[in-house]
Amino acid sequence: MKMLAATGARHAFARQAESCRSSGSDFVAAVLEAVDRQLHLAPLSSRMVQSWTGDPAAAAVALRVNGALHALARRGSPSHLAALYSGQHDDFDGAVAEALSQQDQFIADWMRYPTQTNEVARGAAIMSTLMTVAAERPMPFQVLELGSSCGLNLNLARYAYRLGGVAAGDLSSPVRIEPQWRGADPPVAPVSILSAEGVDLNPLNAQDPAHRERLLSFTWADQPSRSRRLEAALQIAVAHPPQVHRGDAKLWLTQRLAERQPDGVCRAVVHTMFLQYLGDQDRQAIAAMMAAAGAGATAERPLIEIGLEWTADRREVQLRFTRWPDGESAVLATCHPYGDWVDWRGAASLGDQSKP
Repeated sequence: MKMLAATGARHAFARQAESCRSSGSDFVAAVLEAVDRQLHLAPLSSRMVQSWTGDPAAAAVALRVNGALHALARRGSPSHLAALYSGQHDDFDGAVAEALSQQDQFIADWMRYPTQTNEVARGAAIMSTLMTVAAERPMPFQVLELGSSCGLNLNLARYAYRLGGVAAGDLSSPVRIEPQWRGADPPVAPVSILSAEGVDLNPLNAQDPAHRERLLSFTWADQPSRSRRLEAALQIAVAHPPQVHRGDAKLWLTQRLAERQPDGVCRAVVHTMFLQYLGDQDRQAIAAMMAAAGAGATAERPLIEIGLEWTADRREVQLRFTRWPDGESAVLATCHPYGDWVDWRGAASLGDQSKP
């Protein structure tokens, strides 16, 4: 799958539309194509797009605008846009043009903040990796998540999973994660989460209705199953609030890694679709920090890193796993960006130090 080319944001919407259509969302693709044609009607938003610094693909500029339009439609205004989203007509250009011209300030303000998908279906990749580790040596996990958003994946033990032929998690959960599974089943092993906390520059709070609505606006309007799953995960988060700290991920991780972990506990640093929002210097700093912490890991206090991220060339999303004290690394799977499918390779490639 292709993301936006890192060559400027002039036609970011048309390029992202291609990616959305290949991911099964013709509706969002049509919305973004209409934005590409009508953006001149929103001068504030247009200037933000044209003057965007950095990689518009990494910043998900087009999906920010799509989230703003979905948010407006969910509020019922402008009415022609709301009618488009409810399937009453297919006048994409007319509805999008009206929204851009009437709600330019709203859209520009929305664009200032990054996308907050917090897709819990990605938890299948995390859970499969934790099961792989637990199958080799059972011990509880201390989970540290970078870029947690609302922290919904910190509640991953409260969700039900069907991973190929393997059932895992809380099988009574209203959140059911069943990706299309390719390859062998993951190892069968119980996963015990001793603690789970995360960090985000701008964390959302499931207790806040406005924050819940923001997350729902970033789901794709023609994929209602994702919205229903997100709504169920948000309800679990209301009942079991995730522990998400506000702050810089690099500084927070420095502090957490400096804390001595208990003997017999595996520390797991987790990130999903997070590294793309960092500059090269910060990515390198985190990698060096993990390697330094790994040098102090032991069999009784192991350290693992689980990353579900785009490759550097944005050709695919890889589930990459590294463990210490041995420092072995492997790509356990390639995955759909939102977790719809998992192509599982398993731990057979552990020891492969190749870079994505």
